[in-house]
Amino acid sequence: MNPTSGPRSAGALLLCRAEPPAVRPPAQLLREQLLLAPAGAEWSVLVPEGKPWLHGGEPVEQVVTGWATALAVPAAGRPVVGLWWDRDRAGLTLAAGFRRTVGYTWLADGTPVGEDEAMRTFAARLALDPVLDVQALQPLTEPDPDADARARLIGVVAVLARDGLALPTGIVPGGSVERLRSAALAAGAEQLEGAGRGDAVRAEPERVEGGPPGPHPRGPRARVLGGAQLLVGMPLLLWGVVRRSGGWAAAGALLVAHGALGLAHDRLRER
Repeated sequence: MNPTSGPRSAGALLLCRAEPPAVRPPAQLLREQLLLAPAGAEWSVLVPEGKPWLHGGEPVEQVVTGWATALAVPAAGRPVVGLWWDRDRAGLTLAAGFRRTVGYTWLADGTPVGEDEAMRTFAARLALDPVLDVQALQPLTEPDPDADARARLIGVVAVLARDGLALPTGIVPGGSVERLRSAALAAGAEQLEGAGRGDAVRAEPERVEGGPPGPHPRGPRARVLGGAQLLVGMPLLLWGVVRRSGGWAAAGALLVAHGALGLAHDRLRER
């Protein structure tokens, strides 16, 4: 990866298994400067500016895990793959629904330090081919003196490409934040400004009534989902505030907002 000193060697990409219209509302609630672009059939990519790790001193892995968790839970059934890297390590994290996140890590020289079972779980939760795709992922968990951490991440993208992922030209894991954002803008990416909760609430009914994600859950299902989001979101929000972690605080705030919105929306529809 040819790591350089300083936090500016860190970066991340968020690969969302959903079309941009479904990704936009929850991504805006993260209150981060994000670029959103389509990335193949039923995939989108978010390119963050990276203030929490570039200027806030937070570990990029921790921030990306929080963001992926927040983005995946509101859109239940739509997984989010976070790819992250810094000067010492690189890795992936998968968030899918309310299940525990799955992660795998490599040292900068490409040495695997994750568990093989995690990679198999990664493939299963993304519903990848249990034979061909798992076989393609297997070499990424084995020693290879010719593959550094950047090559490992590119290998992950190559496997996901078999499932429809097609990153815009120039968006390659391991690149600098500036280079990735320039490539995204050149590909026509949309700049997402950090929206307030009111903006997201107004956008949500439009998305759920007739947008690509499908109808908003009603009745008991809506109440269970909304309650679960509040139940998960509040501890994350408090933990993030106590630890001064912007990534986890944003994740908690997003879950709380979606849970409250879901309950309120269900009640309005009943009336």
